Amino acid sequence: MFKFLPGPFRQLIRRLWRFTLFAVGSFILYILAVYFNLFNLFGGMPSLKQLDNPRNELASEVISSDGVVLGSYFLENRSPVELQDISPNVINALIATEDVRFIKHSGIDPRGIGRSIVGMGKAGGGSTLTQQLVKNLFEARSERYKGILGDVPLVKLLIIKTKEWITAIQLERRYTKQEIMQMYLNTVEFSDNAYGIRTASLHYFSKEPSQLDVEEAAVLVGMCQNPDRFNPRMHPEASKERRNIVLQQMVRYGFLDAPRFDSYKNEAIALRLKSLNHNSNQAPYFIAVLRDKLLREIDELNKQRSSDDPLDLYTSGLKIYVTIDSRMQRYAEDACWDHIREQQRLFDAHWKGRNPWADKNGKEIKGFIENYIVPRTERYRTLKLSYGDDKEKIREVLNRPTKMRVFSYRGERDTVMTPLDSIRYYARFLQIGMVAEDPNNGNIKAWVGGINFKHFKFDHVQQAQRQPGSAFKPFVYATAIDKGYTPCDMVQDVSTCIGTWCPQNFEGGGSGRTMTLRQAIAKSVNTISVQLMKKFGPETIIEYANRIGVKTKLPKDVTICLGTAEVNLLEMVNSYCTFANGGVAWNEPQTVLRIEDRYGNLLRKFEATTHDALSPETAWRMVYMLQGATQEPGGTSVRLNREPCGQNNQIGGKTGTTSNYSDGWFMGVTQGLVTGVWVGAEDRAIHFRSGALGQGARMALPAWAKFMNKVYADESIGLKKVPFKKPANDKVCDNPFGDKAFGDSTIVIPNEKRPADGELL
Repeated sequence: MFKFLPGPFRQLIRRLWRFTLFAVGSFILYILAVYFNLFNLFGGMPSLKQLDNPRNELASEVISSDGVVLGSYFLENRSPVELQDISPNVINALIATEDVRFIKHSGIDPRGIGRSIVGMGKAGGGSTLTQQLVKNLFEARSERYKGILGDVPLVKLLIIKTKEWITAIQLERRYTKQEIMQMYLNTVEFSDNAYGIRTASLHYFSKEPSQLDVEEAAVLVGMCQNPDRFNPRMHPEASKERRNIVLQQMVRYGFLDAPRFDSYKNEAIALRLKSLNHNSNQAPYFIAVLRDKLLREIDELNKQRSSDDPLDLYTSGLKIYVTIDSRMQRYAEDACWDHIREQQRLFDAHWKGRNPWADKNGKEIKGFIENYIVPRTERYRTLKLSYGDDKEKIREVLNRPTKMRVFSYRGERDTVMTPLDSIRYYARFLQIGMVAEDPNNGNIKAWVGGINFKHFKFDHVQQAQRQPGSAFKPFVYATAIDKGYTPCDMVQDVSTCIGTWCPQNFEGGGSGRTMTLRQAIAKSVNTISVQLMKKFGPETIIEYANRIGVKTKLPKDVTICLGTAEVNLLEMVNSYCTFANGGVAWNEPQTVLRIEDRYGNLLRKFEATTHDALSPETAWRMVYMLQGATQEPGGTSVRLNREPCGQNNQIGGKTGTTSNYSDGWFMGVTQGLVTGVWVGAEDRAIHFRSGALGQGARMALPAWAKFMNKVYADESIGLKKVPFKKPANDKVCDNPFGDKAFGDSTIVIPNEKRPADGELL
């Protein structure tokens, strides 16, 4: 214990000591009251568990089989990065600008606070990077942390700052400076829905954060103070001024020399913008369709987890490893774009001066857009909710000129048109779907659902149900082969009726010529398919189609032998894989390989399942028959022999064309990859008027060739031209034309399975 000596200032000193002790004691009590939220006056703070395991919203990434991030699901587009993968330019700029004593302080910088108070905030805010991290990481100023005094002016700010100081000190005790810096850079916002340094770097400069140079780092660090105000896309001059301030700070604190600053300060910001929204994903249709599957899987995973730690597709930072190959996906998108752009040019020239919506006689359907298309649009349904049955009001809105940005093959263009005119404009576009599957493991390798995901969201791989035309015929022939017929059995091209239904060939009635079953499917002769339908009936054909892979419920109608039942492209490709996979059918195409959490822990691994659909002999005979399309004279796919992908290769193919040329299909089969292509307009009434332009060999096949040419040319993919797998116990069957690619002209047919002599197909 100490005593105050007598003297003239004894009372003053005593009072000062008492005041100091009171102030210190009050401050300590105040800190404790805030920390423990006395009487809920101050509001809560992040718990110790939250401090030990800080969580922020991370985008879940979709990663290709070759390790490329295809896209993501997010509310806040944030992708974490390690500190060693961030350019030192970023770290130096951040320290120089936001917290020059970051390495020395323990979460609070008294000098910075004092400078801020003296300068009334003009000399800087006084918040350290650790305090800013508290705001970013725990939303310390949100409603959930507000107490009874949270609405009192000035008191509110004091309480917030106090809680940030306390939490900052706690963070400093738990984490190293490097960890705090990394967390800060992964949480800070950069406008344009870009969160974290990696997302911002990719968005504004199309490069990884490790590649950022000094001026680019200065631009991004400058945005930390006010992301929207200093957004270089929206406010280039303000961003440039802020960048130069950051560079000046770097000079001041020795991170940059003056001559380099002088060389940078007058340069404009060189942005290389990369859109990072859901429309800009690679394989956007695939990622959109995959979402429903992932949500179901996550629901199942959450049933097995603690309710305190649920998974969320949009915020949990999951790593979703998928079967898509980014190189094949790029080639598929390029092939589809190049092909459909040319098809659209031909289509527009074909219908020049006329509307392309026509009936089966080629006459324009009057009121087609207003009466058939508009009522099916989302815009119309929204208007119905707003105006009910007030048709005049709906018509008024639909005919009101509006500024809009529309799709074109030369890039988006700004224009003014009515909503009705925009519907009419978009209805004229042809669409395309392409999907590629590895028949050996069921993995989907490429998925293109349309021409532009931003403007055309509907997926033509799985969502669209369209008539396949002759692309359905292999299921009819597979039935016959499995029942004992052979590819070499002779049949006659004669018109055949089933009841009152008497279909014709593409060229007209039956030619009367005799041909093998292989030649019949190669030339896509309708009358032979009808004869087989008459022989086996729709129930048997449907049974085989379902067994091979068609999931859609098919009508028990004899016309399905010519492909009148609607199916989707994905199930058609998966079904054709059964032929190339020795008769073993994949129950579902494989799209996801595994799901990991943000820390790399395995949550779920996926394995494809199969069932035996056909015998290996039947599957091989079907593959042999499908090769006839490229090998038989008059085959529907012989043009592939002129393509690089067709040179010294075994290719099975089947075209498909529907009535009025509304749909064009091509199904291409190789031992390593089965790929299907569909082309048509959204509505079947919009189509070419002639087979010269509207058949599958013209509408769809070229896109397949473009894709396969690129895939084979890329040696890094490793897809080789190899022969189809042939069963060891197969016997021979005469083939007058032989196998051009590999010289094998024989296949098996056990005699006991042959139909009786003279039995008519």
